[in-house]
Amino acid sequence: MGRLANLEGGATTTAVIRWFIERYKVDMSEALNPDPAAYATFNSFFTRELKADARPVAQADWICPVDGAVSQLGAIAGNQIFQAKRHSYSTQALVGGDAALAAQFQDGNFATIYLSPRDYHRIHMPCAGRLLRMIHIPGELFSVNPATARGVPGLFARNERLVCVFDGPHGLFIMVLVGATVVGSMATVWHGVVNPPRPGKIREWDYREQNIQLPQGAEMGRFLLGSTIVLLTPRSNMQWNSTWQAATPVRLGQMMADQAP
Repeated sequence: MGRLANLEGGATTTAVIRWFIERYKVDMSEALNPDPAAYATFNSFFTRELKADARPVAQADWICPVDGAVSQLGAIAGNQIFQAKRHSYSTQALVGGDAALAAQFQDGNFATIYLSPRDYHRIHMPCAGRLLRMIHIPGELFSVNPATARGVPGLFARNERLVCVFDGPHGLFIMVLVGATVVGSMATVWHGVVNPPRPGKIREWDYREQNIQLPQGAEMGRFLLGSTIVLLTPRSNMQWNSTWQAATPVRLGQMMADQAP
């Protein structure tokens, strides 16, 4: 599917894009280039850039990093992240088995946001951050839609994923890009396409000796055929947006949370 999504198919590609826009009710008026014929590949359409004023950034400690819908959010219970009724998974499993890294999020906070096919698929910074590490973890490619999240135990810690570790104004935080069915690849602004290749083992990059700084709201990565973001923050008195709950539609730049004193 990834190869097909990168195929320059001319009129056929344009026809597929037009079908997708109609099928999923994609709002192309927000796109920097609203013409379906302007996109040489399906992936270039799927990761289309938005107009500069399409997503204003709220004045908040944490802003929503993507367009999508809330899957779950709240406090981490010890090392357990709530997935759905009767299902949870550990922070250690999510980050690929690194116990020392996971321990820094004991009793912390999390937010899981699902991106549907119609959504904008670039990922932005919820707050300013300096990149420390990136870990690519091989895994399954289950669907991550709400029905699957309710039915597959440990879903987000079983699928292929990319763990990005940052230091920010409120301490360490992690953004996990979770792959899914037909996800062609994931990419970051500092590395480019991370997968493929898929060597079948955990890969890690250490950026602590580099000074890669990204401001709040800046693009940090993108999904090439869509999925889910999991944000982890350390233990603190996080004041979540009071309108956010499971299944709430959210947009990039909205107030997500503030840090209480």
